[in-house]
Amino acid sequence: AAGAGAFAWATFPAMPTRRVYCSAAHRDGQLFVLGGCGGGGRALGTAEVLDLPAQRWTTLPPLPTPRAGAAALALGKQILVVGGVDAAQSPLASVEVYHVDEGKWEKKAALAQPSMGISAVQRDGAVYALGGMGADTSPQALVRVYEPAKDHWQPLPSMPTPCYGASAFLQGNKIFVLGGRQGKLPVTAFEAFDLETRSWTRYPSMPSRRAFAACAMVDGVVFSLGGLQQPGPHNFYSRPHFVNTVEMFDPAQGVWRKPSRTIRMKEKRADFVAGCLGGRVVAVGGLGNQSCPLDSVEGFSLSLKKWEPLPPMPTGRCSCSSCPAPSLLFVIGGVAQGPSGAVEALCLRDVP
Repeated sequence: AAGAGAFAWATFPAMPTRRVYCSAAHRDGQLFVLGGCGGGGRALGTAEVLDLPAQRWTTLPPLPTPRAGAAALALGKQILVVGGVDAAQSPLASVEVYHVDEGKWEKKAALAQPSMGISAVQRDGAVYALGGMGADTSPQALVRVYEPAKDHWQPLPSMPTPCYGASAFLQGNKIFVLGGRQGKLPVTAFEAFDLETRSWTRYPSMPSRRAFAACAMVDGVVFSLGGLQQPGPHNFYSRPHFVNTVEMFDPAQGVWRKPSRTIRMKEKRADFVAGCLGGRVVAVGGLGNQSCPLDSVEGFSLSLKKWEPLPPMPTGRCSCSSCPAPSLLFVIGGVAQGPSGAVEALCLRDVP
């Protein structure tokens, strides 16, 4: 893993539109930022692209359907946007594609049911959309695969545990799904879909139930980090509190490692960005016990088995969108005092 001194922040020009719950996709030196919510809390149709080498924003034609909290993926020369909520806060079934070369949007085959909080991954040009929350606010167990050439969503075997806002990671021929929510309750289920056998396997659930936790995967090990611990049903006097919990699942051993005090995060935090960069799990910003969002950043090395402070964010924020790119982790928008236009990337610098 990279040493703590190898990490630095790159600050990019602010987005023309400040927003939260936007969707981002990176393609070929361009960062596309789509939809989200502005200051009034209504879903936006705004689409903007940052040319990274030129450090310049361009406003694109707006999304045909304004939306926030959609899933977005770059597929070849297209940016695919799936689901989310509309300006009336209703889940969307609509799917739209931006053609990068032609500079225009096209409506595609819609989902069978409206859905927000979908987890999406792609493999071999196909997009897998998992879970979500429907118009009746109940969590969905739906799994569907989209092949752009056919413009068709095909149903796959449902998830054992319906949820929305889960973390999904592609590892080999499996999609691992963990966390997420059912209504206001955090989900502890941990499941994997085998793309070859098209079947689900249930793994042991996460040891503790936390809202606004974050998940990451590095070297095949799954991490569930931080969050807001809810008091148990019999504990009337306890209040929700921020935690620095670290739970690690090693698929090779098939067990969650009991968290020892030594591997807890240095900072108690929730609603933060977690990712993988330089062979480390990184935890960025979020909310903690301070009155304003955190700017602190820390990284965990599997080999050293410890967290180390990394350079702080230039702009402390929570509720950010994130987007991985080669040797970069973008942290986009979110909330500082209100919706933020900040675009910053944690990056690895060439250490001599």
